Amino acid sequence: MSKNTLIAPSVLAADFANLQRDVEMINASEADWFHIDIMDGVFVPNISFGMPVLEAISRHAKKTIDVHLMIVNPDQYIKTFASLGANILTVHYEACTHLHRTLQAIKDEGMKAGVALNPHTSIDLLEDVINDIDMVCIMSVNPGFGGQSFIENTYEKVRKLKDLITRKGANTIIEIDGGVTNKNAKQLVEAGSDVLVAGSFVFKAENPTQTIANLKELTAL
Repeated sequence: MSKNTLIAPSVLAADFANLQRDVEMINASEADWFHIDIMDGVFVPNISFGMPVLEAISRHAKKTIDVHLMIVNPDQYIKTFASLGANILTVHYEACTHLHRTLQAIKDEGMKAGVALNPHTSIDLLEDVINDIDMVCIMSVNPGFGGQSFIENTYEKVRKLKDLITRKGANTIIEIDGGVTNKNAKQLVEAGSDVLVAGSFVFKAENPTQTIANLKELTAL
C-alpha cells in the first residue's frame, strides 16, 4: 500500500514582508498543511508571530492549519487558538504539568491534539498518554530557531515511537520538525514518519513550489 506523506511548510521561514504571497504559494502547491510556530521568548529563546498574524494567515489559508506552541502555560491560550482557526494544536511535553488535562481541553475545542518532544525528551514518557494524542511532533533540532542542522538520533526516535504506537494500538501520527531536506526525507518516512515540516528548505529554494512537489514525490513510498 502506498503512503501519502504530508508536507507542512513552516511559515516561520516565509518572507514576512510578502506573507500573503507565500500563503497563496502554499495554497497552490502540493503541500498538505500550514505549520505555524508560536514562540514566546520564555520557553524558547526566540519570539515569533502571535495572534494577529495567525488570524491573518487563517483568512487566506485553504489547507489544514497546524499550530505548534513553543510557549509556557499553553493551557490559557487553547480557546484563543481554536477561535483563530487552528485545526491541530501541538503543545510541548516539557511545558505541560498536567498533559492529559491539556490534551482533553484541546479536543474539547474541536481541534486535534499534538504533543511535541524536545531532542532530549524520551519517547517512553508518552507511554501512558499515547492513546490520547492525535500527533506526536518529534523535534529534530533544538526548538526556537529555523535553519539548524538535523539531529541524526531522530531516526531511532521515530522507530521507537512507531513501536510504541503499534504496541498500544493507537492512531497517533508522527510529525518531524527541523532540518528536513531532500537528504533525509525518505529515511524519515521509512522509519515511520507521517508528516514532514520543512521551513528553510522550502522557502529558501529557488522554486518553493517545485521543492514541495519534489518532497511529495520523494516520500511517496
